[in-house]
Amino acid sequence: MFGLDDWLAGLSQGGSVLVVILVATLLGLRHATDPDHIAAVTTLVASGRERATRSAARLGAWWGLGHALTLVAFGLPILLAERFLPERVQQGAETAVAALIVFLAVRLLLRWRHGMFATVDAGATASGHRHGVRTPLGAFGIGLVHGAGGSAGVGVLLLAAIPDETVAVGALLVLALCTAVSMTLVTTGFGATLSIPAVARSVAGVAPALGLASLAFGIWYAAAAWSLAPYPF
Repeated sequence: MFGLDDWLAGLSQGGSVLVVILVATLLGLRHATDPDHIAAVTTLVASGRERATRSAARLGAWWGLGHALTLVAFGLPILLAERFLPERVQQGAETAVAALIVFLAVRLLLRWRHGMFATVDAGATASGHRHGVRTPLGAFGIGLVHGAGGSAGVGVLLLAAIPDETVAVGALLVLALCTAVSMTLVTTGFGATLSIPAVARSVAGVAPALGLASLAFGIWYAAAAWSLAPYPF
């Protein structure tokens, strides 16, 4: 999807401040649809018993907030001082994202294997303890990891081409905010879909396929981070 980012960023070339901010908004709203985010959010939301849309929205908001915080923390040095993370550190961050996707996929498969979806009705809430990754703090941590790696850095690099530092920093803040908003919307959408009775009843059937697909993607993502596999997105 980097080609789409390049096209969006190209719209701001020679444009006014308003156009630059609009482009940053579009980049942020699009960012939540990256494959690594989709893989993480689907396994995160689907693996819980709590199907409520509000719960999914809360997880998405904290996930997006963590992502936005790391995006700003790593983006400011790039925009203001052209200081980039060493290549090995970037690869390590991408590997951490891959490990997180694998962890969520394995967790989903284990919960399915133990029959935790068999008796869950739409709208049911979790009983007993809540797993750490489905708490606001856990979702926030997932966002921090995703912000450190992932393709958000591409958006920052595109903003770095803006000659005015003040405008570039403003665009970065807008990018981070809109990324958080889009992640909340995407997660809420998955939660709302899983709240539909017919969909909720089918979760047990699709969970293994979803888990295996996310597991394969996580392994491939790690390989791509170390240039052992192509990354066409």
